Amino acid sequence: MSEAVREAGKKGRPEFRNIGITDITLKVRQPPAAVVSILHRISGAALFLMLPFLLYLLQESLLSETSYGHFAGMVDNAFVKLILLGLSWAYLHHFTAGVRHLVMDMHLGLDKGTSQKTAVWVFVVSLALTALVGLKLFGVF
Repeated sequence: MSEAVREAGKKGRPEFRNIGITDITLKVRQPPAAVVSILHRISGAALFLMLPFLLYLLQESLLSETSYGHFAGMVDNAFVKLILLGLSWAYLHHFTAGVRHLVMDMHLGLDKGTSQKTAVWVFVVSLALTALVGLKLFGVF
């Protein structure tokens, strides 16, 4: 077979290739609703995995005044404050996205434009609430 026949045959076939995580995160621009949905799942998983640890810390802090003072002193560390801020964001994002999903379960806001707008509002509300928590956590007010 000549080279021209091989080239003509190759052009008609679709090209499939494996997609890596960098292709999804860097090359493909997801709509806001997709990002909210993905982050809703990630934040739920993070909260689920951290729950036993947080309950353990709560139990230990409630044992005595000394243990409470120990854990209160740990929260003064900037790294611990950042972890708490991340957990606060996870909770607030999961909560606001969950409210959005509940509203959508009532068949409200299902069209494409409204869905994208509510997804953006989830980001705005969760980040604004997280900023307020961060300001309180770092002692601004």
